[in-house]
Amino acid sequence: MQNTSDNKKLSYREKKERQKTRSCHCCKVISSFSWYCRCGFTICQDCMKETAWGLSCNGITWVCPDCGEQNGYGNQ
Repeated sequence: MQNTSDNKKLSYREKKERQKTRSCHCCKVISSFSWYCRCGFTICQDCMKETAWGLSCNGITWVCPDCGEQNGYGNQ
């Protein structure tokens, strides 16, 4: 089986680079860093700062507004 331009296999680096650019569900801005949930919900750092009062009650985890799962901030 030959690789053509139609079904080119992406390298590991290309896959990681593609994952880095996600658009925020709140402000629709594409950012290099964003918080994301396993369900696909993504929020940028600026929106997270603005809505942290509603997404987190302890400063260690935040609750996804789409699926209700708890996600860590990565600080513990």
